[in-house]
Amino acid sequence: MTKRPAAPTRRASSKKSGAAALSDDALLDLVQRQTFQFFWDAAHPVSGMIPDRTDRAGKPPNNWVTTGGSGFGVMAIIVAAERGWIERVAAVERLMVIIRHLEHTTSHHGVFPHFLDGSTGATVSFSRKDDGGDLVETAFLFQGLLCARAYFDRDAANETELRNHITWLWNETEWNWYTRGGLNVLFWHWGANNGWGMGHEIRGWNECLITYILAASSPRYAIDAEVYHKGWAMGRYFLSQRTYYDIELPLGMPYGGPLFFTHYSFLGLDPRGLKDQYADYWEQNRRHTLINYEHCVRNPNHFKGYGPDCWGLTASDNPTGYSAHAPDNDIGVISPTAALSAMPYAPEQSMRALRHFYETLGDKIWDRFGFVDAFSEQAGWAADTYLAIDQGPIVAMIENHRSGLLWKLFMGIPDVQQGLRKLGFESPHLGGG
Repeated sequence: MTKRPAAPTRRASSKKSGAAALSDDALLDLVQRQTFQFFWDAAHPVSGMIPDRTDRAGKPPNNWVTTGGSGFGVMAIIVAAERGWIERVAAVERLMVIIRHLEHTTSHHGVFPHFLDGSTGATVSFSRKDDGGDLVETAFLFQGLLCARAYFDRDAANETELRNHITWLWNETEWNWYTRGGLNVLFWHWGANNGWGMGHEIRGWNECLITYILAASSPRYAIDAEVYHKGWAMGRYFLSQRTYYDIELPLGMPYGGPLFFTHYSFLGLDPRGLKDQYADYWEQNRRHTLINYEHCVRNPNHFKGYGPDCWGLTASDNPTGYSAHAPDNDIGVISPTAALSAMPYAPEQSMRALRHFYETLGDKIWDRFGFVDAFSEQAGWAADTYLAIDQGPIVAMIENHRSGLLWKLFMGIPDVQQGLRKLGFESPHLGGG
């Protein structure tokens, strides 16, 4: 493992000294960099992969690492290398630790499980029957790995080795196996012990669009376009065209659902000008974000603290456990990742929330790795946790807002461009739209 740089540990005061003097760029730098430290300092000491969660001190509850969260961590490492927070050679070294671990883990037709043992690579059961491959988590992982292959493009031995190993893993992933023998839909899980026992079809609209795009992009094990159109696009909550808070929503469940639907697939997938026969995905994500914002501003449940500078409902910890918070599942819990990762879609509203979180609430919710997972002023509660799948989008989506870095990398990959064209997408990255 590479030597880890010291993490910024300065705690916030209730009104941060000099905080108002920070420019927007300086504050974004601070938040991205401190959030990145979660993926650098809290990484597993053997595998380099990322624990599902840690406490505020960075201690995980077990030896497990998460596949999707590690993919988000790969993207955070790319941002850190680009911005000079870590040396490029250190980034490559850390990524090779991760890759070598993945190459020696148990895969399920090339697909990785949700959780792995961070030391041995053994599959850790997510539930009784979920003890095999997790196609969606694997898609989140490859979204990051393919960006790394595109970014580390120098004619140097270490970067060439990294690219070659990522390509090997990518080529060996059997996406089409997860059509269960040729059905026109992807299935989320398969394992040697329980087969297709979970029976969970991946249908839209939700966070899983990236799974279909990568499955269509595979150079060896690609799905046919019909799987996308008859599987993903035939979900119960796919087409919406309903109006909430005077905003029409093209796709999705009532009120759009939790905001991570607009984040996870779009860390690499650029929604700007991305369209197919079903939707304009920039408009879909922007409107979903504004519905979430309007709900918190109008605050029909009269929760303490909600307003134009304190908003954002998504899946996170809460005082009694974990839930996918949304306007129709609102228990008074704000998740900082929701508003911060929405920076591309609603920059003024997101920046206002960021300043409030940092300048006003900082002594309660700002710590070693940035903002903790969630808080509730209504309940007088703040999380003692950081979650990989919530910290990752903060770094990546703020970077996409600032520079478009990850969007440019992912959308420039020839395999991805081929997959998008196969499914009928248009995008400026494809020379149209």
